[in-house]
Amino acid sequence: MRALDDRARAVGLTIRGALEGPVDGAPPGTRTLVLLGPDEPAFWAQFTASDEYGDGAPHPLDRWSRRVICDLASAEGGTALFPFDGPPYAPFVSWALASGRAWISPVGPMVHDDAGLFISYRGAIALPRALPVPAPGRQPCTGCAAPCTTACPVGALSADHPYDVARCLDHITTDAGETCRSRGCLARRACPTDTGFHRRAGQSAFHMDAFVKAHRP
Repeated sequence: MRALDDRARAVGLTIRGALEGPVDGAPPGTRTLVLLGPDEPAFWAQFTASDEYGDGAPHPLDRWSRRVICDLASAEGGTALFPFDGPPYAPFVSWALASGRAWISPVGPMVHDDAGLFISYRGAIALPRALPVPAPGRQPCTGCAAPCTTACPVGALSADHPYDVARCLDHITTDAGETCRSRGCLARRACPTDTGFHRRAGQSAFHMDAFVKAHRP
C-alpha cells in the first residue's frame, strides 16, 4: 500500500481510504479497493501545470483525474473507477463510509479523519490482489464543538436540516456571497480537522465556479 501511495503522491494524489474485497459495486474479482483524493498542497500545483487545465476544454479536472488514475491503475494491474462516470454511478459515498475513514458530518457532507470537510475523491483503483488495509481512523466529530454548524452565513449547512443547495447557490451568486465563492465554503473551512489542509483561494474559486455551473449552467 505504501508503494502505491508513493506513486499516487508523485502525481498529486494520495490514498484516502481502502477496503478489502469483495466490494459491492466494484468489478468482480476485486480484492482491494483503493480510494484516491487530492494530496494537499501538492495536488493543485500538479493539476494547474497539466495540459487539461490549460487547454480550455470542458471538465479539465475530470479529464486530468482520468488520465493520471488510469495510468496508476494500469501500472498496478488494476481497474480505474470514477465518481463522475455514469449513470449508473459507482457508490463512492458508500465506499468512503465503509473505509472507516469518512463519516457523515453534522452538516450533511462527509468528513474525513485527515481532510475534514474538504474531503473529495478523484477516483479509485480496484485491484485483483490483496493489500494490507489500514485500520479505521478516529471519528473527528466526537467531542468537537462543531463550528461547521454555525459558520454558513445563510444557514445552508447546519445541524437543523440537510444541505440546502438552492439556498447556498442563491447566496454565492450574489455580491454578499463573494467570500464564499472566491475563498471556499465557510462551513467547510470552519472544520478544525483539516488544519493545514485549506485550499488556496484560486483552488477554491475553481471548485466553486464548477459547482455553480453544474447547477446553473
